[in-house]
Amino acid sequence: MAMTDPIADMLTRIRNANHVYKEKVDVPFSKLKLEIARILSEEGFIKNYKVVEDKNKPSAIRISMKYGEKRERVITHIGRVSRSGRRVYRGKTDLPRVIGGLGVAILSTSKGVLTDQQARQQGVGGEVLCLVH
Repeated sequence: MAMTDPIADMLTRIRNANHVYKEKVDVPFSKLKLEIARILSEEGFIKNYKVVEDKNKPSAIRISMKYGEKRERVITHIGRVSRSGRRVYRGKTDLPRVIGGLGVAILSTSKGVLTDQQARQQGVGGEVLCLVH
């Protein structure tokens, strides 16, 4: 079956890896997924990420998962909001707050892929891609 929602696939791979305490997980490459990985890294939900190349073309993003000292999961929830069947957009005054700011909403805006906090600061709204906490 063809993949209809590559972002949901990426989130599911991260969720599954997190569930079984995997160190690393690979997701097929796309610029949007790279931006999501960048935000997850900046916000401290993953250790880091790197682009894996095949014949000098990016083929995958290798995400290094992050756990606490006692193997506590850093990511307790990661889920898609806007789907191909139901797009979810929020204006700048209506941006979601995730657990009072403990989590992040990742949005696709006219100024690129931003967290809900960055979108608030820049005064833009956009499509709510996913929520992470």
